Amino acid sequence: MSTPNSDDRADARSLLSLAAVRALAHVRAAGLPGTAPQAPITVNFHPDRLLADGRPVSAHLAAEGVYRSQFETRISSGALLAYPGGDRDRWEHHMFAGAYTGVTGRPIYGALNLAGHPDGAAPRFGSCHLVLRPSVADRATFCHGDSHLQPTAVGTADRFGAIRQALLDQVATTGAALGVTAHSPQSWQAGLATAKHHPGRTLDDYVEAQLHGGLTLRDHVTAVVADPSFIGTPTEADLRTLGIPLHWHTGFALPADAFPADLRGPAVPPLARDIAARFGSPVLDAEVIGRAARAGDDPQLIKYLWHLLVLLGRPHTGR
Repeated sequence: MSTPNSDDRADARSLLSLAAVRALAHVRAAGLPGTAPQAPITVNFHPDRLLADGRPVSAHLAAEGVYRSQFETRISSGALLAYPGGDRDRWEHHMFAGAYTGVTGRPIYGALNLAGHPDGAAPRFGSCHLVLRPSVADRATFCHGDSHLQPTAVGTADRFGAIRQALLDQVATTGAALGVTAHSPQSWQAGLATAKHHPGRTLDDYVEAQLHGGLTLRDHVTAVVADPSFIGTPTEADLRTLGIPLHWHTGFALPADAFPADLRGPAVPPLARDIAARFGSPVLDAEVIGRAARAGDDPQLIKYLWHLLVLLGRPHTGR
């Protein structure tokens, strides 16, 4: 991990609430010695989902320059579990030893992009992602896998040993981790450093990151990487006003009649065909699925459509 300068460290300290300090200290104490490899934290999100006032996420980001947690936005890529007494509240209570009990400001969730996947480290959570500055890792906690599973391999950037060992054990057992296949832990580590030109499609295989102390685009983000289905849309216009570089990954596109019933249930294929008919698009992509989400289609089925698009979609070639 690169070493932040003194100004970065002072900035990080000034952002931390007492709850964040306690949460970081608790996870650091549970971690094992070892420094995290140099890699950016990415925060995947759907830029075209609507907030309570009817404006999309991209418009709020453009207007405020602040990325907010689910506790504040009240939106989710599936079921909304972030509310007092909800599942996310209970998971955070367990992971951070109650540090955030009764506190409004909560961690921002992302993932450590150790493999350098162009679609971000955790594309299940969105078609676009923010690339964070290295300095924010000083105020992040990490776990192997998703925190809702209450993982035991946790740590911080300077206490990363348990997570590293969990990844190596995963490779030894399954032959892959973080979307990188290998015949040995040594070849896997070499594979992490190989430049990636194709999406990682890592729906369930990531090192989750919890960023404590807030996230502003101007101070903490180096780039936004977007799905090309948004080119020429109001979403692109919003993203271009964020004041940070905008890049595009290869995107995902899949014919509506190619969505299978055996991966996310039998209700998904007919919904894909219905969306194609309603919006006049025989091929579904992130932008078309977003239109269906804004039209009020079942959020859980929309989430499943997105998962299948990530798993099976071909590179987006435009309309």
